[in-house]
Amino acid sequence: MALICPDCGAGNIDGTDTCESCGQSLTMLNKPQRRPSPVGDGMLREKIEALEPKHPIAVTPDTPVEEALRVMLENKIGSILVTEDDKLIGIFSEHDAVNRIGVEFVDLRSHAISEFMTALPGTLEKENKIIFAVHKMAFGGYRHIPIVEGDRPVGVISIRDILRYTEEKIEASVN
Repeated sequence: MALICPDCGAGNIDGTDTCESCGQSLTMLNKPQRRPSPVGDGMLREKIEALEPKHPIAVTPDTPVEEALRVMLENKIGSILVTEDDKLIGIFSEHDAVNRIGVEFVDLRSHAISEFMTALPGTLEKENKIIFAVHKMAFGGYRHIPIVEGDRPVGVISIRDILRYTEEKIEASVN
Protein backbone atom coordinates (compact mmCIF):
# COMPACT_ATOMS: atom_id res chain seq x y z
CA MET A 1 0.00 0.00 0.00
CA ALA A 2 1.33 3.41 -0.89
CA LEU A 3 1.27 6.62 1.09
CA ILE A 4 -0.09 9.44 -1.01
CA CYS A 5 1.61 12.79 -0.44
CA PRO A 6 -1.02 15.41 0.46
CA ASP A 7 1.06 18.14 -1.25
CA CYS A 8 2.01 16.66 -4.62
CA GLY A 9 -0.10 13.50 -4.85
CA ALA A 10 2.90 11.22 -5.43
CA GLY A 11 2.80 7.64 -4.20
CA ASN A 12 5.39 6.68 -1.60
CA ILE A 13 6.35 3.43 0.13
CA ASP A 14 4.64 2.81 3.49
CA GLY A 15 6.81 3.91 6.40
CA THR A 16 8.62 6.61 4.40
CA ASP A 17 9.13 9.78 6.44
CA THR A 18 9.33 12.22 3.52
CA CYS A 19 7.84 12.32 0.03
CA GLU A 20 10.37 11.10 -2.55
CA SER A 21 8.96 13.57 -5.08
CA CYS A 22 8.64 16.86 -3.16
CA GLY A 23 10.32 16.28 0.22
CA GLN A 24 7.14 16.97 2.25
CA SER A 25 7.02 15.26 5.69
CA LEU A 26 4.78 12.17 5.73
CA THR A 27 5.24 11.25 9.40
CA MET A 28 1.63 12.15 10.29
CA LEU A 29 0.38 9.73 7.63
CA ASN A 30 2.38 6.85 9.12
CA LYS A 31 0.56 6.94 12.45
CA PRO A 32 -1.93 4.11 12.88
CA GLN A 33 -5.43 5.46 12.48
CA ARG A 34 -7.78 4.79 15.37
CA ARG A 35 -11.18 3.60 14.29
CA PRO A 36 -14.07 5.25 16.10
CA SER A 37 -15.85 3.04 18.59
CA PRO A 38 -19.42 3.99 19.49
CA VAL A 39 -19.21 2.03 22.74
CA GLY A 40 -15.74 3.11 23.89
CA ASP A 41 -16.15 6.70 22.78
CA GLY A 42 -19.54 6.88 24.48
CA MET A 43 -18.16 5.51 27.74
CA LEU A 44 -15.37 8.08 27.69
CA ARG A 45 -17.74 10.94 26.93
CA GLU A 46 -21.06 10.16 28.65
CA LYS A 47 -21.86 10.47 32.33
CA ILE A 48 -23.26 7.79 34.61
CA GLU A 49 -26.61 9.55 34.62
CA ALA A 50 -27.01 8.26 31.03
CA LEU A 51 -27.28 4.75 32.53
CA GLU A 52 -30.40 5.89 34.41
CA PRO A 53 -29.34 4.59 37.84
CA LYS A 54 -32.06 2.69 39.69
CA HIS A 55 -33.61 4.19 42.81
CA PRO A 56 -31.64 2.86 45.80
CA ILE A 57 -33.39 0.44 48.11
CA ALA A 58 -31.90 0.47 51.56
CA VAL A 59 -32.15 -1.16 54.96
CA THR A 60 -30.65 -0.26 58.31
CA PRO A 61 -27.58 -2.04 59.71
CA ASP A 62 -29.67 -3.94 62.28
CA THR A 63 -32.04 -5.41 59.67
CA PRO A 64 -32.06 -9.21 59.92
CA VAL A 65 -30.49 -11.07 57.00
CA GLU A 66 -33.79 -12.84 56.26
CA GLU A 67 -35.65 -9.53 55.91
CA ALA A 68 -32.93 -7.99 53.71
CA LEU A 69 -33.06 -11.03 51.40
CA ARG A 70 -36.85 -10.79 51.27
CA VAL A 71 -36.62 -7.14 50.22
CA MET A 72 -34.12 -8.08 47.49
CA LEU A 73 -36.40 -10.86 46.22
CA GLU A 74 -39.54 -8.70 46.27
CA ASN A 75 -37.78 -5.95 44.34
CA LYS A 76 -35.93 -8.36 42.02
CA ILE A 77 -32.59 -6.71 42.75
CA GLY A 78 -29.11 -8.15 43.23
CA SER A 79 -28.02 -5.79 45.99
CA ILE A 80 -29.36 -3.66 48.78
CA LEU A 81 -27.76 -0.62 50.35
CA VAL A 82 -27.22 -0.33 54.07
CA THR A 83 -27.74 3.18 55.41
CA GLU A 84 -27.70 4.91 58.75
CA ASP A 85 -29.20 8.39 59.06
CA ASP A 86 -29.50 8.45 55.23
CA LYS A 87 -25.73 7.91 54.89
CA LEU A 88 -24.34 4.95 52.98
CA ILE A 89 -22.39 2.62 55.26
CA GLY A 90 -22.47 -0.60 53.25
CA ILE A 91 -23.88 -2.77 50.49
CA PHE A 92 -25.15 -6.33 50.66
CA SER A 93 -25.32 -8.33 47.45
CA GLU A 94 -26.33 -11.78 46.30
CA HIS A 95 -22.58 -12.45 46.11
CA ASP A 96 -22.31 -11.65 49.84
CA ALA A 97 -25.28 -13.93 50.56
CA VAL A 98 -23.65 -16.87 48.83
CA ASN A 99 -20.08 -16.32 50.05
CA ARG A 100 -20.64 -15.00 53.58
CA ILE A 101 -23.83 -16.78 54.60
CA GLY A 102 -24.17 -19.72 52.25
CA VAL A 103 -25.58 -22.93 53.64
CA GLU A 104 -25.59 -21.51 57.19
CA PHE A 105 -28.64 -19.37 56.37
CA VAL A 106 -30.93 -21.10 58.87
CA ASP A 107 -28.52 -20.35 61.71
CA LEU A 108 -27.70 -16.81 60.55
CA ARG A 109 -31.03 -15.51 59.22
CA SER A 110 -31.77 -13.45 62.34
CA HIS A 111 -28.30 -11.87 62.43
CA ALA A 112 -27.90 -8.21 61.48
CA ILE A 113 -27.12 -7.50 57.85
CA SER A 114 -24.18 -5.36 59.01
CA GLU A 115 -22.32 -8.57 59.90
CA PHE A 116 -22.30 -9.65 56.25
CA MET A 117 -22.36 -6.43 54.22
CA THR A 118 -19.43 -4.93 52.40
CA ALA A 119 -18.65 -1.85 54.50
CA LEU A 120 -17.84 1.48 52.85
CA PRO A 121 -18.25 0.26 49.27
CA GLY A 122 -16.73 2.03 46.30
CA THR A 123 -19.10 4.70 45.01
CA LEU A 124 -19.47 7.07 42.09
CA GLU A 125 -21.45 10.21 41.33
CA LYS A 126 -23.86 10.84 38.44
CA GLU A 127 -21.37 13.29 36.93
CA ASN A 128 -18.60 10.68 36.66
CA LYS A 129 -17.99 9.19 33.22
CA ILE A 130 -19.31 5.70 32.48
CA ILE A 131 -15.76 4.49 31.90
CA PHE A 132 -15.05 5.04 35.63
CA ALA A 133 -17.86 2.62 36.48
CA VAL A 134 -16.47 0.05 34.06
CA HIS A 135 -13.00 0.44 35.57
CA LYS A 136 -14.27 0.18 39.14
CA MET A 137 -16.35 -2.89 38.34
CA ALA A 138 -13.55 -4.62 36.45
CA PHE A 139 -10.75 -4.00 38.94
CA GLY A 140 -12.83 -4.09 42.11
CA GLY A 141 -14.81 -7.15 41.13
CA TYR A 142 -18.07 -5.27 41.72
CA ARG A 143 -21.40 -6.07 40.10
CA HIS A 144 -23.20 -3.11 41.70
CA ILE A 145 -22.02 0.42 42.47
CA PRO A 146 -23.91 2.90 44.63
CA ILE A 147 -24.29 6.36 43.13
CA VAL A 148 -24.03 9.08 45.77
CA GLU A 149 -24.33 12.80 46.32
CA GLY A 150 -21.91 13.44 49.15
CA ASP A 151 -22.43 10.38 51.35
CA ARG A 152 -26.15 10.06 50.56
CA PRO A 153 -27.12 7.31 48.09
CA VAL A 154 -29.20 8.50 45.13
CA GLY A 155 -28.99 5.45 42.86
CA VAL A 156 -27.41 2.13 42.01
CA ILE A 157 -25.96 0.87 38.75
CA SER A 158 -25.17 -2.72 37.90
CA ILE A 159 -23.16 -4.59 35.34
CA ARG A 160 -26.48 -5.15 33.54
CA ASP A 161 -26.82 -1.39 33.07
CA ILE A 162 -23.38 -1.32 31.43
CA LEU A 163 -24.30 -4.27 29.19
CA ARG A 164 -27.61 -2.63 28.20
CA TYR A 165 -25.76 0.60 27.38
CA THR A 166 -23.23 -1.35 25.28
CA GLU A 167 -25.97 -3.18 23.41
CA GLU A 168 -27.83 0.08 22.66
CA LYS A 169 -24.63 1.72 21.32
CA ILE A 170 -23.84 -1.25 19.11
CA GLU A 171 -27.40 -1.41 17.76
CA ALA A 172 -27.39 2.34 17.04
CA SER A 173 -24.08 2.07 15.16
CA VAL A 174 -25.31 -0.65 12.78
CA ASN A 175 -28.64 1.02 12.01
